[in-house]
Amino acid sequence: MTERPRVALFVESSSEFGRMILRGIRRYLHAHASWSIYLQQRDLNTRLPAWLDDWRGDGIISRSTSPKFAELIRKSGLPMVDLTDRWGALGVPQIWADHFGIGRMAADHLIERQFRHFAFAGFEQESWSDLRKQGFADSLHNAGFQAEIYDSPWDPAAGRSWDDEFAALVAWIQCLPKPVGIMAANDVRGQQILDACCEAGLAVPEQAAVIGCDNDAIRCELCDPPLSSVIPNAERIGYRSAELLQQLMAGQPCPQEREIVEPLGITTRKSTDILAIDDPDIAAAVRIIRERALFGLRVEDILSEVPVSRSTLERGVRKYLRRSPQSEIRRVQLQHACDLLVETDLTLPEIAKRCGFVHPEYFSVVFKRAYSLTPGQYRTLNTAGTGDV
Repeated sequence: MTERPRVALFVESSSEFGRMILRGIRRYLHAHASWSIYLQQRDLNTRLPAWLDDWRGDGIISRSTSPKFAELIRKSGLPMVDLTDRWGALGVPQIWADHFGIGRMAADHLIERQFRHFAFAGFEQESWSDLRKQGFADSLHNAGFQAEIYDSPWDPAAGRSWDDEFAALVAWIQCLPKPVGIMAANDVRGQQILDACCEAGLAVPEQAAVIGCDNDAIRCELCDPPLSSVIPNAERIGYRSAELLQQLMAGQPCPQEREIVEPLGITTRKSTDILAIDDPDIAAAVRIIRERALFGLRVEDILSEVPVSRSTLERGVRKYLRRSPQSEIRRVQLQHACDLLVETDLTLPEIAKRCGFVHPEYFSVVFKRAYSLTPGQYRTLNTAGTGDV
C-alpha cells in the first residue's frame, strides 16, 4: 500500500443521506488518516466508471454496489466497504442503517399519536425498504395492530408510468380506513404520499398522518405539510466505513460481515403533529384551526361551520388535544411566529400580522407569556451563529 492510499468514494452527493455519509468520512479523515480521494458528483443510480476494471487503487467505499461488482471486488482482493443496502449480503464488509429499527421507531411514533389504522408504502425487491416494512409491522403486531401494504418498483423504468403509479397510489389511499397513520419507506415516497393525500381530498394529519425516513430537510420542508421523518445516523455510517476501510487497507481482518447503525430519532413536523381523531366533527374543527388560525379565526367561526354546540366542541377538542379550541388557535399562531422569527428577517409587526394578530404589542405580550422571552430575545437566542456573516 502506498504512503497515501488512493480511495474511491462512490457515494451519492445528490441526497442528504449521501452527504451525511461523506461528512462522516471527512470527520474520520480529519482526525485519523490522509487519503487521495476520487469522488465524482453523482446520484444513487449513476453508473460506476468503466476504468474501475483497470484501476490500481487501494480501497473503495460504495453506495452503488451491484452483485456483479461485489463479485469482481472479491476476486480482485481490493478492500471495499459496501453501504448499498439494496441486495442483502454480497460477501463483502457492509455497514447499514438499522432499517428494522427505523420501521419500529416510525410505528411507535404513530401508535403514540393514538392511531388505530396503519399503512406502509415502500418499494418492492429493495432490502432496505423490506426491512423497514418488517420493523414497522413487527412493532404494530406487538401492539395488536397490522398494516396495509403498498409496494411498487424503485426504478420507474421497471414499472408503469408515473401517471399510472400516482393514480394507483391515490386509489390505495382512498381505500384505507381513516384516520390512518402511514409510514413511507423514505422521504421521496413520503412526498408522493402527501401529494396523493391532497389529490384524494384527505386532510393531513387529521385523516392521514405521514412519516418518512432519511430526514432530507429540504425535501421534507418543501412538502405540504412539512414531512415528519426518521433520522438515520448516516454520519456515523460514513465515519465507521472510513475507519473500517483504513483497517482493511492495513491488512487487518473485518470483525463482522455487516455492522448495523441505529437511527438517531425522529424530526416531528406537521405531517404527524396531531393525535388521531375519529370523531368527524372534532376532526373538522381541528382542521379548520390548522388551516385558518393565522387569519383571525375565532371559536365562533368554527361553530358556524361544524354542527356541534360550544360545550361539545370544547369537550371534544380537550379530549384529543388536551387544550381548548382557543388554546389550539393560539398554539398554531405562536408556532408559526417561532418559525418566522428564526427563518426570516421579517419585522415583528409583519410577523404579528402574518400570525393573525391585529396589534403587534398584544402579540409580544402573548408570546412572552408563552415562552418567557420576547419575540426579539427568541430570535436572537435561536439564530445566534446560524446566519450569514
